[in-house]
Amino acid sequence: MLDTPDTPIDIMLADNNTLVLSAMSEIFEKDPRFSLVATSSTAEGFLGTVMRVPVQLGVVDWNLPVLGAAKLIEVLREHETAPRLVVYGEATGDTPRLAMQAGAAGFAARSGPVEGLLNTCADVAAGKMVFPFVDVRQMQQDPIYSLSRKERAILDFLSKGMSNRDLSKALQISTNTVKFHLSNIYEKLSVKNRAQAIAYYYSSQIPGRKDTDR
Repeated sequence: MLDTPDTPIDIMLADNNTLVLSAMSEIFEKDPRFSLVATSSTAEGFLGTVMRVPVQLGVVDWNLPVLGAAKLIEVLREHETAPRLVVYGEATGDTPRLAMQAGAAGFAARSGPVEGLLNTCADVAAGKMVFPFVDVRQMQQDPIYSLSRKERAILDFLSKGMSNRDLSKALQISTNTVKFHLSNIYEKLSVKNRAQAIAYYYSSQIPGRKDTDR
C-alpha cells in the first residue's frame, strides 16, 4: 500500500516530448501522493512558472530545451524556495552522474518502470537523494561535493570575479559571514586563497573529466 502524505506533493513536469509529458501528467494525476500544478516543454517555461508558483518538486528531462536541465538546475540552485529536482533521462553514459553534479536531488531512467519514477519522486520530496545509477562513493572522493549549496554558489560567484562586498550584496549577508564561508571553502578544497579556489572550480568543470582524475 502507498504511503500517502497528509498533503499531496505539489509537482511540476517538464519534457520536450509532448507524448511523454502527456503520459507523465496522467500518471501523476492518478497518484494520490501528488498534486500536478503545471507542465512545460522548455526549461525557460519551467523556470518562469516555478518562480511565480512555487512547487515542492520538479521532474525535468535532461535534454530539455533551450537551456538544458544542467543550466536550469544551476540557476535554481541560487533560490532558497526552488523545488527539489528529479532528472528524467537515459541511464546510459554519464547523465546520472552529471545530474547529481549539477545539483539534482534524484534521477529516474526513462526506460525504467513507472513505479520507479513515482517512488523516486516521493523519496526526493521526503528529503532523500536518489541516484540508483551512480557510484556515490566514487563521487564523494572529490571535495567539491562536500560543499553546501551556499558554498557552491559562493564559489560560482568567485569564478565570475565578484569581490567580498559583491558577494555580501548578492547573498544578503555580512562581509564577515562571507569571509567565514570562504574560510570553510578553502579548508574543504585544501586551497590557501581565492585564486586557488577559482582554479580548482574551473578544473572541476572540464567536460569529460573523470572523478578519479581530480
